[in-house]
Amino acid sequence: MPDMSASLALTHLVPLAKEVDENKVTPGVLGFIVFAVMALAVWGLMKSMSKHMGKVSFEQDPEKESVSADGSGSGGKTAPAKG
Repeated sequence: MPDMSASLALTHLVPLAKEVDENKVTPGVLGFIVFAVMALAVWGLMKSMSKHMGKVSFEQDPEKESVSADGSGSGGKTAPAKG
């Protein structure tokens, strides 16, 4: 059986709902659902980004810089491109 205070609150809120302008456009439930889905997507992307940024090593390894891919030991330095 419904609570009397809930039914009393509904009887007071129904006239307030009728005062809303019928020509006014509001986002409604669909707007809320779209906003909530976008907020959850942004939260998930930020969580994923922070996890991936935690895996990145920002320190350079000096041993890998001194040996190039072909083993010539040029230190990874190349001549500037012409043109």
